[in-house]
Amino acid sequence: MKEIILDTETTGLSVDEGHRIVEIACIELENLIPTGKKFHCCLNPERKVSEKAFEIHGFTDVFLSKQKKFKEIIDEFLKFISGKTLVIHNAEFDISHLNNELLLCGMDKISNEIVDTLILARDKFPGSQNNLDALCKRFRIDNSQRTKHNALLDCSLLAKVYINLIDQKEPTLNFQNQDLEIVNKTNKNISYFKKIIKPTDKEILQHQEYLKNFLKKNNFN
Repeated sequence: MKEIILDTETTGLSVDEGHRIVEIACIELENLIPTGKKFHCCLNPERKVSEKAFEIHGFTDVFLSKQKKFKEIIDEFLKFISGKTLVIHNAEFDISHLNNELLLCGMDKISNEIVDTLILARDKFPGSQNNLDALCKRFRIDNSQRTKHNALLDCSLLAKVYINLIDQKEPTLNFQNQDLEIVNKTNKNISYFKKIIKPTDKEILQHQEYLKNFLKKNNFN
């Protein structure tokens, strides 16, 4: 089974406000083992980066203006993810931006199977913080290099988080300098079963009741 850990950085939050992608990173896994294949590029969004987005990822308008446009990398990107499951943290955000870029290029939306690790984390740890930093802390994953959001670094961290979320023993991964090494091939035949299960209305109510009781018990207003 081949999967793609994917992350993006953007000029801002909403595509409805005209925000665009400034960075895409993808890391390929096969049976949870990095293959060494990756796709990574910064992009010219053809608009200014918002102040809040700049604070998050640090990409300047001058730097981005010298990069390729999405339409110039679209074929390579689609070829890289073709037929593979996409593993994304808060997938709704990244997919909405990717589909917007595809729409602007006159292309169809992404049709890949998607695993949202945010949903997995919320299901496994209800009522807890489940952003990438919090999950790295929970699983004792070193994220000390993450002083700014960087799509390639975030992919390498998410790969480790993902393996922990699906209760698999994490293979030895080397992400030093934001690069990948092909790891022990003897572990290649790891098998696992996973699926995303959307919460029922009853489960949502139970979760809300859990949060209510938790806040009351701990004297949170």
